[in-house]
Formats: sequence, C-alpha cells, structure tokens
Amino acid sequence: MHSLSTIEARRLALARAGLLKPEWTGLPKNASGRGVRARRAAHSVLDRFGYLQLDTVSVAGARSHTIVLLSRFEGMAPELPETLLQPGEPLFEYWGHEASWIPLDLYPYFGFRRRAFAQHPWWGDLVGQNPQVAERLRHRLRNEGPLRSLDMEGKGGTGWWNLKLTKKVATALWSSGELAIRERKAFQRTFDLAERVIPDPWLGRDADLGESLRVLLLRALDGHGWAQTGTLANTWRLRNLRNEIQRALEELQEEREVVPCQVETSNGAKTGWIRPRDLEVAARLRRVRPARDRGVLLSPFDPVLWDRPRAQLLFGFDQILEIFKPAAQRQYGYYCLPVLAGDRLIARFDLKAHRRQGRLEILSAHFEESAPSAADRAAARSALVRYSRSLELSLPEPTWSI
Repeated sequence: MHSLSTIEARRLALARAGLLKPEWTGLPKNASGRGVRARRAAHSVLDRFGYLQLDTVSVAGARSHTIVLLSRFEGMAPELPETLLQPGEPLFEYWGHEASWIPLDLYPYFGFRRRAFAQHPWWGDLVGQNPQVAERLRHRLRNEGPLRSLDMEGKGGTGWWNLKLTKKVATALWSSGELAIRERKAFQRTFDLAERVIPDPWLGRDADLGESLRVLLLRALDGHGWAQTGTLANTWRLRNLRNEIQRALEELQEEREVVPCQVETSNGAKTGWIRPRDLEVAARLRRVRPARDRGVLLSPFDPVLWDRPRAQLLFGFDQILEIFKPAAQRQYGYYCLPVLAGDRLIARFDLKAHRRQGRLEILSAHFEESAPSAADRAAARSALVRYSRSLELSLPEPTWSI
C-alpha cells in the first residue's frame, strides 16, 4: 500500500487542479486576453477535469465557470468563459458533474446516462405524456433550425420548477440525447437536433457501461491527483453503481493505471486511489514552497472544493454553501469565495458586484485564523485586487487592515 502525507496529497491536488505554478500543473503559462491562446488554455482546464460545472449565480460579478478559469489564468478576459460553447468548439453540454461543459471526446462515454435519462430523472416520462408537444418541437427544429429557450412557445412562469412545458420537453429530449445544446449566448441555451451539433465520429459511438466507467473514473483521478472512491464517483454523479465502479477500479488496477494509496491524517489513514506517475510528483511537491504572498479567490464550486469532506481532509477547511439558507441562518454569507494562499485556504469573502456603478462590494470577510498574520491579510488583499481587476470593477478599501 502506497502512502502520502496530507501535505503531499494537498499539493498534488492543487497541482492537478492547475492552482500551483505552471511547471507543476502542466497548464499554459500565458492565457491573457480573449484570443486563440486564451481559448486553448480554457480548453486545457476542461480536458484536465473532464468538465466545467455551470452555475447561474452571478452576484459576485461572474458565474462559477468563469471564476474557475480566472483563478487559473490571470488576465483572461472575463467574457471568454461565457462564450466557450459555440459551433465548431470541441465541447458539448450535458449532465457531468451537474450541468457541465465537457470535452467532446467524452461524448460516447455518457451513452449510459442518455439511455437512463430516456425517463427524465425529475419529471419521469414527460415526453411520452406530451407526445404532441414533443413532435411539434421536433418539427420546428427540423424546419426552422436551432431554437433558443426564449423562443419556445407556451405559457410560462418563473423558476426551474415552473418552466414552460415546451422548454421542459426540450430539456428532457436533451437529457436523453435526442437534442443537444448548440451554444449559449448571455447564458441562454440554444437547442438543436443532436446530429447537427455532435459531429462524427462521436455521434452514435456509445461505449458500454464498463468502458465508460473506466474512462470517466480515470479522468476524474487526473483532475484530483489522489481521491477516494466516493469522490471519483461523485465527480460524475454516479449513483447505484457501486459494484460496477468497484469492478472498473479493479480492472484499472490490473492494467496498472491506478494503485491504492493511503493518506495519513490526524484521524487515521484514508484509502483512495492515485495514478503511479503522480506518486513521484507528490513526493517532489513536498519539498516545494508554494508562494503565499499572492492569494487567489476560488469559486465555491471549484473542483478542489465541491467535495466538502475532501476539502476538510486536505485543507482543514469547512466548505459551506449557504445559498439556500435564510439570511439570518448564514454563518459566512450568500455566495462566499474562499481565498487560496499557497497551499492553504485562509479566508472567505462574500462579494456583490454592482455593475452599473462599476464597483465590487465586500459584504463580509472571514479569516480561518482568529488572528490572521500580516502575510495572510496581504494574500487576501492580493486576491481581492486580482479578482476586481479581472472583472474591471473598483474595490473599496477593506474594513480590516493589512
């Protein structure tokens, strides 16, 4: 059984996540602006994780998928991440880790989910119950071409659970693979027939479940560095497949693609998986001194944060998402962005962007240490300045001193 210290596992996670220096991450060094180089850099992050989770909340001035990329690439134009999905790009949108943009080469390995979602996971046999609506939508797409969500007829309401019926049917047909999302503009989806969006050779090449699990679990491990089985499964929201997942991991072990590995913690050893090539990387990273003077803000949905037990194990950080809590019950704030300084999570800020006034408001600031050091205060200030500049928003002087 191989073994890592917590520090080694943490730094390996940051290296694979693209949050250390480029010589350790393997990601591009320069991705400023909005041109070809920046777009390729954005794709390199999707290729590494296998997904870029989408989220609608933009109260902090940018949505999660934009924040994830800005945290990796200083100087990237903030509008670029919003335009990644468009015709000709090697991406597709689907249920990966929640709704996500996913590299096109993974399309065949989600066939098992498209088959399972022939019955929508929330709405059941919505298409079968509304055949005329579904056929009318198919007819419009065949004859009129791509349709935006806003262009779909029907009386609607507000909120995800009170969507227009046609839009719900379109979402069900997308989930089952009959439709695809062609592009997003202003975060609005445009639907089209899958055969007009997913090019050959990806369309119609669905892999079997065993091969799909091996590919997806290995891609998840590429993004995490070291991870327990539960984290690997939750990366793709794999449910009710415990035996199949265990079989896939055993096959990967037999092929020497992965090896079991323990991480020593104060609460005992935790057993997970690692790629053999990352064992040496983790050992070398132990001797590295990550720069702590320049902090960076992370999305609350960042790949190193969404797994709350893992964030606690590796960073000693309790990642709490309080969007759905009443304001009076929130401990930190509505949409807190943690601050990474070197290899430590040192603080979290609840921010609100005022676009018309061109300013960024700090609603709350919480440091992990009750008496943060001058270095941690400086790193937090640096993270706020970098973030506000990337969004071209002015930043008031924090109420806490550096």
